[in-house]
This record gives sequence, C-alpha cells and structure tokens, in this order.
Amino acid sequence: MCGRYASSRRPADLIEEFEVVVDRTPAPLEPDYNVAPTKEVYAVVERPPRPADGSEGHEPPERQLRVLRWGLVPSWAKDPAIGNRMINARMETVATKPAYRRAFASRRCLLPADGYFEWYPTEEKTKAGKPRKQPFFIRPRDGGILAMAGLYEIWKDPTRDEDDPERFRWSCTVLTTEAEDTLGRIHDRMPLMVEPDRWSSWLDPGVSGKDDLLSLLVPAAPGRLEAFPVSRAVGNVKNNGPELVEPIPLEDAVGTA
Repeated sequence: MCGRYASSRRPADLIEEFEVVVDRTPAPLEPDYNVAPTKEVYAVVERPPRPADGSEGHEPPERQLRVLRWGLVPSWAKDPAIGNRMINARMETVATKPAYRRAFASRRCLLPADGYFEWYPTEEKTKAGKPRKQPFFIRPRDGGILAMAGLYEIWKDPTRDEDDPERFRWSCTVLTTEAEDTLGRIHDRMPLMVEPDRWSSWLDPGVSGKDDLLSLLVPAAPGRLEAFPVSRAVGNVKNNGPELVEPIPLEDAVGTA
C-alpha cells in the first residue's frame, strides 16, 4: 500500500515539470515530508476550462494543478468520512470496483511525490509481541519527481448552500500494484508510476477503454527506485521536516543490532 509520502516541490516546479496551465495555479502548500491520509496534496488533472460566468464550457480539457484531499469520496457517498479508508485503489480491481470505476473511466490524475514510505516488519518484537517495524523511504534513484497514478472525485455536500465555496470536495486516491522484486522484500504493494510519455493519455478524460488505460500502468523498472531506512519519527504524523527522508546508518535501523 501507500500510506505516507513526501511532497516538497514548489508549485512553480510542478507547473514546469507537468506543463500545467499557469493561470490555474492553486495557493501553495507548505513542503510536506510526512503526507498522511486526509491531508491536502497537489494533483495534476485535465479539466475543461470554466467560463468567467460560471457556465459549463465546451473547450478542450486543459492541464491544471489543483489541491485535493487524500482519501477518495465517491460522488454517491452519503458521508465524506468514507474517504478516510479509501487512500489506495488496487490496479487489479480499479476498473470494476464501484467506489473507483467511474473515476477510473474519466477522472484520473497524477500525484507528484518526492518518494513514499513503507514499513518493514523486522524480527525484533514489541512488548506486545508484535514485529517492530522499520520505515524505509523509496524514491527515484535519479532524484526526479515520482508521478503516482491517481483518481479523483468531486463530492457535493448536500448540507451546504449552492454558493458555499466549500460545497464541493475534491478528493483523490493512489493506485497500487504488486511491488517489483527489489522492493517486495519491504512491502508487497507499491504505488503505480506513470511514465512521462504516458501522462497525456492517462490524464485525457476522453480515453476510457479499460484495456487502453490499464496498458498505461506499469510498475517501476527494477533498479529505477532506491530504498533506505529512515528515522522512526515519520511514524508520528505530527513530525515533519526534511530530516524524515534522510538515510540513517544501517546499524541504527530496527532489527539490525
């Protein structure tokens, strides 16, 4: 799964990297080295531009950088709290599972990340007798941006007035797949990455064929990502800062003593 990641790039960097339409730039988020479910995150989407009068436009979709909340709330949900547990969508079932299939067909996004965290269960035991876990940070070996495949939804809050700017909640989820061999030893699942030459097809709401979409998604090539142990401080969502993604000496990692 993907339950934590880091996102420290500035909007200007993401606009350049993903060739975003600049006039849709959202208010900047603070660099976040411990992104957890329900937090606000950057997402790259393609949406038709909305005319100044607020009516529905008929222009072709434009690439936008938006701020979404991590934890997808389906449009049919009665309670937005459902999003708290819908942070990941499995590639194997995303095209058929009711919570995700409509978004998979037409509301896909890219979630930029520096890298993501996974916890490896060691042979060392806690006082409760459970395996003590060591966090690892997994990132592109070349230091580039990780473009995670995602889906987004727009949920309308029936308790709010029509003119309430908070009436529509934009939310997202990360697609996951089986981890490639070198990372599978840490965790058996990993987020799906979208290669740059496939970004346009993945984001295009006009592409809806299940087989066409699934063919765009492939696990990261072996060796493209690197993983290293990091401080257990990342386990507390209150902790934040670049030190959370810094490697720690192997001898300081849990289970290596």
